[in-house]
Amino acid sequence: MDARPPVTQMQRSQGAAQVVMGRRGLIDLAQRGSAKAMLPRMTAGLPEIVFLNTSGGLASGDRLEFGVTLRPGTAALATTQTAERAYRAEGPPAQARVTLTLGADARLDWLPQETILYDGARLDRVTLVDLAPGASCLMIEMLVLGRLAMGERPTRIALSDRRVIRRAGRILHHDALALDDAALSRLSNHALTGGRPAMASLVLAAPDAPDRLAALRAVLDEPGVDAAASAPPGRLVLRALAGDGWPLRRQIARALAALRPDPLPRTWQV
Repeated sequence: MDARPPVTQMQRSQGAAQVVMGRRGLIDLAQRGSAKAMLPRMTAGLPEIVFLNTSGGLASGDRLEFGVTLRPGTAALATTQTAERAYRAEGPPAQARVTLTLGADARLDWLPQETILYDGARLDRVTLVDLAPGASCLMIEMLVLGRLAMGERPTRIALSDRRVIRRAGRILHHDALALDDAALSRLSNHALTGGRPAMASLVLAAPDAPDRLAALRAVLDEPGVDAAASAPPGRLVLRALAGDGWPLRRQIARALAALRPDPLPRTWQV
């Protein structure tokens, strides 16, 4: 008789949601598994796409994909319904993929809410943006290390996070962040970060992006947040650090107000 305990097969979450929009509105919507996309009726601002992960978060072996395609001349905003959570994982990392494809002269604001990494989280995430000539994309990424309201400070994390923007097939911006247990320990003691567990990056890829640097720098004074902005060719880049997610979100909201005329996503709380 085999006395070995039965092997428990953990259920994995799989989901993909893809939205295609043109000047007159929705062209195609495909969704499966735990990934959903909603298009609420708008009364002001850009047409809005709201993505949702119905599994409630990302665990070991999960895979989540979001995608937006804008036809030439189309403008839209895409966000998430709530903060994404990456839970403790003993097996392979969760995988998240975001693909944004913009036709000529299209405009997309990719403004997801923050990602919270629990202690022991393992996450591999890639965001790919393809811009046709004349297209522009404003994108943010907010990251919070641990459940700060509960006093959690992670000591074990495996994060690989890459953001790549290409214009007409050529790389315009490549941003990569990798954290493991050793790097997390150094980060918590580094004089530059001061152990601040909330961070954000903002990138505006647009022909006139460098011209907006002064307006952006003028609002980088939120208490409790250290932020700096620069204007490499063809884009505008902001990085921010904070001791808590709320002042970080307020600073990002002020930065967005300086860069765009439209209201914040309705799912946000500031």
